[in-house]
Parts: sequence; C-alpha cells; structure tokens
Amino acid sequence: MNFRQFAINNVVRNKRIYLAHFLSSTFSVMIFFIYALLLFHPDLKDGLKGSSGTVTLLANQGFMIAEVIIFIFSFLFLLYSVGSFLKTRKKEFGIFLIIGMTRKQMNRLLFMENMCIGVASIITGIGLGLIFGKLILLICGSMLAVEDSLRFYFPLKGIALTVGAFLLLFVVIAMSSSLLIRKGSLIDLVKSEEKPKPEPKASRLLALLSVLFIGGGYAGVFTFVWVSFSFPLLLASVVVVIAGTYFLFTQLSVYIIRALKRNPRLFFRKTNLLFLSELTYRMKDNAIMFFMVSIISASSFTGIGTMLAIADPGLSSMSNPYAFSYMNSWDTPQSERHIRQIEETLIDHQVPYVKGSYAPIYENNNGSIIKLSDYNRLAKALGYEERTLKQVDESFMTPSNLAVRKKYREQAEQGFSGGEINLEVDSQRVPVQLSTPGTEIVIPFQNEINLYIVTDELFNQMRPAYNEEVGMPEGFYSSRTIQFIVKDWMGTRSFAPDLIKSIQDDHSDKGYYEVSALVVDWLNSKQTNGIILILSGLIGIVFFTFAASFTYFRLYADLERDEAQYRMIGKMGLSRPELRQIVTRQLLLMFFLPILIAVIHSSVAFVALQQLVDFSVFGYSLRIFLVFASMQILYFALVRWRYLRHMYSKLV
Repeated sequence: MNFRQFAINNVVRNKRIYLAHFLSSTFSVMIFFIYALLLFHPDLKDGLKGSSGTVTLLANQGFMIAEVIIFIFSFLFLLYSVGSFLKTRKKEFGIFLIIGMTRKQMNRLLFMENMCIGVASIITGIGLGLIFGKLILLICGSMLAVEDSLRFYFPLKGIALTVGAFLLLFVVIAMSSSLLIRKGSLIDLVKSEEKPKPEPKASRLLALLSVLFIGGGYAGVFTFVWVSFSFPLLLASVVVVIAGTYFLFTQLSVYIIRALKRNPRLFFRKTNLLFLSELTYRMKDNAIMFFMVSIISASSFTGIGTMLAIADPGLSSMSNPYAFSYMNSWDTPQSERHIRQIEETLIDHQVPYVKGSYAPIYENNNGSIIKLSDYNRLAKALGYEERTLKQVDESFMTPSNLAVRKKYREQAEQGFSGGEINLEVDSQRVPVQLSTPGTEIVIPFQNEINLYIVTDELFNQMRPAYNEEVGMPEGFYSSRTIQFIVKDWMGTRSFAPDLIKSIQDDHSDKGYYEVSALVVDWLNSKQTNGIILILSGLIGIVFFTFAASFTYFRLYADLERDEAQYRMIGKMGLSRPELRQIVTRQLLLMFFLPILIAVIHSSVAFVALQQLVDFSVFGYSLRIFLVFASMQILYFALVRWRYLRHMYSKLV
C-alpha cells in the first residue's frame, strides 16, 4: 500500500466523521454552480423581455455578489468543519507520530485527504447541479415571471468558474489543515480526549440584560410603527435585539439550566440529572453557533416572506388598480394620438376597457382637488360605491396609497367627521365641510398626498380663479390623467411592454407626458423581487444547511466521549428508553431552540410590517416557517436516528 492509498483509506475508514463534511461541501459546490448557471444564462445576461435595465443590472451584479458570499462562507464553514474533525483525530495523529511518521509526512497526508474529499465534492456538486438544472431554471423562470421559462443550456463557463473557485478553496483549506494541529506536544495529542472541560459559568447581570435588550428592541420596533417613523430608532432596535440574542444563548440559557440544577426535586427526578448536566456543556459549547443560526434564520424568514408578499399581483392591483395610466400637461401636442393608440391597441386585442380621467387643481398644503363626477366615474368602473355630496361646500378625502387607506378605514369605522377646513389655491381660501373619508384607492399616488373630492359646482368655481391666478387660458390644466380600467389586466402582458415603449419613444419638445402599464410595473417589481428572492432564498438555504451541519459536527466531535460516558452509565443500569429520552430532549433543544428564537424575531417583524401596510403577510410568513421547520424536523430525525444507533451499540 503506497502513501496515496493510505490517505484514501483514512478517508474511507473515517467516513462517518467525514460524511457531513463531504455532503456540506457538495451542497456548497452545487449552490455555487446554480448561481453560476444563472449568472451566465443568456436570457438574464441580455435582459428579460419587458424588464427594465435595472432588473438586468440587479440580476448580473446580484448573482456575482452571491457567488462571492457563498465562496467566502464556504471557506469559513469548511475550515471550521475540518478543524472540528481534526480535533477528534488528535489521538490518531499522536499514534502516527509515535510509530515514526514525520511532521512533513503528516502534513502531506492531511493535504491528500482534504483534496480527495474536495475533488469528489466538486464532481458530485456539479453533477447534481446539472441533473437538477432544468428544474431549477423552471422554478426561477416562474419566480421571475418569464412566459416561456428560462431555457436550459450547457454552462461551460459556469462549470469552469465552479471548478476553478473550489479547487482553489480546497487547496487553501488543505494547506491550512496542518496548521490546525501544529500546536501542542506529542503528549497533548495522545491525551487530548482526557482533558476535562471546565464547568460553564454565567453572569446574572448579562442574563437579565438579554431579556431587557430583546424586550426593549421589540418595543422600539413597535414605537417606530405606531409613534415615529425614525429609521435610526429602527436600526438601534435591531442591533439591541441582536445583542440580546447573543446574551440569551451565551448567558441566559446557562443561567437557567444552572438554576434548574439547584432545584433538588427537579434535578434528581428520573434522568434529569444526566440531561441537565450534559445540557449545560452543550449549550455553552454551541452558544455562538446558536446565536448565528437564530439571526441568519430570522433574516432569511423575514426577507423571503416579505419578498413573496410584495411580488403578489394582488398587492400591485390594490396599490394601483388601472391597467394603463397616461398623464400629460395641457400643451402636449401628441397626447390625443397617444390616447387613441392605447384605445386602438386594446380594441385590436379584443380587451374590454372603461376609460376615465381627472385634471386636479393643486392645493397649497400638499393636496389636490378633484371634482366628484370624475371620481364617481372611476369608482363605478372599479366596482366601488359612488359618493354623493349634499351641500356645495361639502367635501371628503380619498386615500392615495395603502398606508393612507388603512388610516382612513379606521376613521370611517369610528364615524370620523373632519369638521371645517380651508382649501387654499394660490391666494384664495375656500371653506369646506369634510365628511366621512373614502376607503378605497380610486386616485392612486406613490407619495402620501391629501386628495379632496369636491362638488362639480365648487370645482368649476375654483378652476377659472386658479387659471386667472397663474395667468393661463380657460382650457389650461397643469396635468390630466387618463385611466384605463381592464378587469383582466394580467392579460395585457403580451402587448403592454411594446405599447409603452412605442409611446415613450415618441418624444416631444413641448409639454410633458408619462405613460405606465400596471402589468409592466408589476413585471418589473416581480422580477426585481424574484431576483432578490432567489438570492436570499438560496443563500438562506446554504446558511441553514451550514447551521445544521454545525450541529452535526459539534455532536459527533464529542461522540467518543459520549460513548464512553453512556457505556459507563449503562453498566449502572441506564436502559435504552432512558437513553433515548435523554438524547431526544438534548437534541430537541439543540435543533429547535435557535429556530424558535428566529421564528419569534420574524413574527415580531411580520406583525410590525402588517401595521404599516393594509395587506396580509400572514400566509406568506406561515408558509416560510413551515418549509424551514419541515427541513429541520427531517434533519433532526435523521441525526437522532444515527446518533442513537451508535449509542445503543455501546450499552451493555
């Protein structure tokens, strides 16, 4: 047997230890290759049909940044995992040195072992990426609202990038592995497993601070929502929650366990003595890992759930219910031609529509005044209730966006009556009596603006005075908006992008105009959020996998010590059911406590978000929680089964 065969046999003999390292490495390679597959995809490289240049730029730069993030975290994760495995083999390395192996030969052995695993991971990861490539492209095409999906192609550039990047990564890790065991004498290596661990300690003050920080951070988030939209306050609240989470795992968890151990009735009941004593060390050893898992998982849950909600077509139609919108100033010569072009296109494609328009008068205090007949024509076309104003000087306000609609609905439920206010148009002041505000978005605006609906008579009285004030003729309007209501606005996708581009290319040197299509705006939003969702989703899955693997590494790093411990206790009468109960309770906390904290953090974020928008995000948040919880349950069941199988074999 030559030296190369000896290295390969070492990997095979330690397959139980190296299995999680190999699978995690393979998964990292596969995800990196998937990003490379999307990065070099011709449809994304050249730009999706109907998408803006911003979407294309986001796709290209986003996937490149994701590659860098995956590469950096893969390096740190794999270096950590290699270090964990080498610690479990210190006694073996000490024996190698005793029988005559030199330090140089040991370094060569470690290099060959790591490269063996690395090359196998690269081949397997790229192979799995190619096998599932078409399915991944179909899913990504659906997330990006691509009509014919993303076509499959053979990614030579992606393969070359993945092989080159991970070969470099594994070479660096293989060269670094020898440094991880260089410290320590031969005696230290041989007796590494016999060193006792010091008893974990916790500070009562820091344990209390963890509760105060998390509670104060939650309070700050809701203060931001209900009282003051101060982004420094929101940022400070998030930082405080993160700090509180760190102290929760490093201090509070150990403090609580030690407090439980001081209760004799609880501590000496059945197997609690073994369970709590071992749990103290496990919580302290894994505190940093639990903290990272909680924060990363909470960020992933919140980000993915929010992106799913924003990409829903229902939210777009609630914000802006009009299939096509055209706004122009009074001196735009080609405006009538553009409006006819929109109408003729809808007729040619046999799309039924209703047209309405309004030309507001601008009020001095960040407001616009619109006449009742224009409002009612649009409201009726949208299926909303028409409003009446009994008095000439009567008026009501209508919401411009979802946040304002939420506020107006609360006012309407409370029977709000705004009393008398003055509408100021240039130098004139017109007193009006406000009635119950509208509760549906009929006149949409991106920014929060006061929209006043007044009687036609009052509006007609105010317009000539306004025109006279600004020195313009009778037919002047600063802006006019023509809205086209189409029930099935998603059906305009086949022609809306070309129609909008044609009108936008018809430049004018006089006046101004803006044209937009709901399906185009939704498509850009869907594709932008889809790309962010792909980026955050895949990176979140990678982090989630790394976190689960960390748990596996920590568990199996102490496997031999645990085997000896349970073998000794088994001689004293520990049964299999009791062993199963102890292990299950420990693993439940190790696997699900960080996820539970992440779910609580994300739930607070979703509840706060729900207060800001009049759109339900509950379904999306629940879906995300269930997906990640299912993955964690499956992984927990697998690890528990393997761990118990090893422990059962050691019991007498």
